[in-house]
Amino acid sequence: MQRGSLGVLRLRLWLWLLAVSASTAVLAADPSKEPFTIRISCGSFDDIRTAPTNTLWYRDFGYTGGRFANATRPSFIIPPLKTLRHFPLSDGPENCYYINNVPNGHYQVRLFFALVADPNLDSEPIFDVSVEGTLFSSLLLGWSSEDEKTFAEALVFVQDSSLSICFHSTGHGDPSILSIEVLQIDDNAYKFGPSWGKGTILRTAKRLTCGSGKPAFDEDLNGIHWGGDRFWLGVKTLSSSSDDQPISTENVIAETLLAPNFYPQSIYQSAIVGTDRQPSLSFEMDVTPNRNYSVWLHFAEIENGITAEEERVFDVLINGDTAFKDIDIIRMAGERFTALVLNKTIVVTGTTLTIVLQPLKGTRATISAIEVFEIILAEKKTLTQEVSALRTVKGSLGLPLRLSWNGDPCVPQQHPWSGVECQFDDIKGHWVIDGLGLDNQGLRGFIPSDISKLQHLQSINLSGNSIKGNIPVTLGTISGLQVLDLSYNELNGSIPDSLGQLASNLNGNYLSGRVPASLGGRPLHRARFNFTDNAGLCGIPGLHECGPHLSVAAKIGMAFGVLVAILFLVVFAACWWKRRQNIRRAQKLAAAREAPYAKSRTQFTRDMQMAKHHRPHESSRSGNDESTPHLLPS
Repeated sequence: MQRGSLGVLRLRLWLWLLAVSASTAVLAADPSKEPFTIRISCGSFDDIRTAPTNTLWYRDFGYTGGRFANATRPSFIIPPLKTLRHFPLSDGPENCYYINNVPNGHYQVRLFFALVADPNLDSEPIFDVSVEGTLFSSLLLGWSSEDEKTFAEALVFVQDSSLSICFHSTGHGDPSILSIEVLQIDDNAYKFGPSWGKGTILRTAKRLTCGSGKPAFDEDLNGIHWGGDRFWLGVKTLSSSSDDQPISTENVIAETLLAPNFYPQSIYQSAIVGTDRQPSLSFEMDVTPNRNYSVWLHFAEIENGITAEEERVFDVLINGDTAFKDIDIIRMAGERFTALVLNKTIVVTGTTLTIVLQPLKGTRATISAIEVFEIILAEKKTLTQEVSALRTVKGSLGLPLRLSWNGDPCVPQQHPWSGVECQFDDIKGHWVIDGLGLDNQGLRGFIPSDISKLQHLQSINLSGNSIKGNIPVTLGTISGLQVLDLSYNELNGSIPDSLGQLASNLNGNYLSGRVPASLGGRPLHRARFNFTDNAGLCGIPGLHECGPHLSVAAKIGMAFGVLVAILFLVVFAACWWKRRQNIRRAQKLAAAREAPYAKSRTQFTRDMQMAKHHRPHESSRSGNDESTPHLLPS
């Protein structure tokens, strides 16, 4: 019993150290406070609540592009949501959800997938998924027929108050997403060793609760939410060919719901044990070769026949190597009905991971739960200012939708942006852009001056498009730029002096003005600098002489002035002609009045008018004479 007492003391010391380390973590999870949580029902126009826990799912608005559709859920474990969002290849190969205003910290990110309820679409798309620029999941053929493959989960650190989750098409159907969950967990959750930290991402490869046979979520198990909402696949046996037996208890399990992982009590109230005929336990799963894995094994002594130390002792072998030796659950946990968690990081070179529990004392091995995570080194992202500059270039050049340019330009390395060449800068510890190759892409915009913020560019090829406007002077400030090809576009204006030292091809544009003096000594058709087929250029041998140099504004002003002058002349000529016609008409009238016939006719007309004027008076007098009575002579 002295050995047991020492074990209890060691356990209490270990628990005290764990409590101290948890209290000094960047985020000491306080059960009285709720962690940051956001759940998105993809494709939904309204907020939704789902049973059995009345879980709130926010509507899918303002996070991404793509199309919405009705969903077909291929598994019973998928949340009971009715819509999804899918991304046709015509919208580009990379599409992302951008979730902003996320407090910095440690998060469980889980995505559920579904099928578009449309028989005309591919029933099972195949695509890759990345979080914060790191590829962590690939959906392969047959995923919709296996419960565990209908979702992807990763533990990731958010460091800049935003989270990007991207879906990368592989050309086999449209990526289709049913839901996204971002759940804050303790900053020290699943701390597996010295290499753990903000530079690592844990992908959930397997999570089993043994003995119950019923799948469950932490939220359904009434766990504290700082542990996230883990999905536990229930199994009654570890192998279809074994004689494993499930056992369970209703006793309270001690040392559960503790920081930093906050494991629920329920996973320790059931277990799988070996049999007298086959006392050992064996578990095997497929893995990606040449990767590191973090294995977490859960135990609690709940079998009635085991009541004291040394009654059950076993070794744990992982891929044939002893990972844990002389495991005595009661001794290590301190007593029965107490949780014990063991963690081991291993390198797997093959395609399978095998866990064997081999009894040493007693008759049978036991286990309550298993968790396996793939350890993924987080990708270093592209320099923020270069990503911002590329997005400006995207908008200015009118990049077609099929190129997408969403997420990070350089990572994941398996899915860089089309037309962008990247190089890792060891000094800055980030990816940088060293080449743009967007020739013959149907671009119709203009070249922004902010392109000069891509200070690591060595080559630019924008030839064969319909780019308009001037060549930015700032292009010459990119110190490392060596090759510039802007041929066969619709560029106008003059050639900036700053391009004098570049190997440039400006052929086939509408450039004009004097060729810079720095190029004056070069042959016109020299391969290093080609600016033929620009009729407006002048000033070096092989081109016409330059007249007074006029700016575009001056040329427009001159053209306007000439137009006004012509209009004035036309108006003046019309007025002059009209006046001349009036003068000639007046002259003809005057000449007509001087003719003899005209004079006599005029006199006759006047006489007639006078006669008419006097006739009324005569009539009046005649009438008076008639009305006057005549006197007879006497």
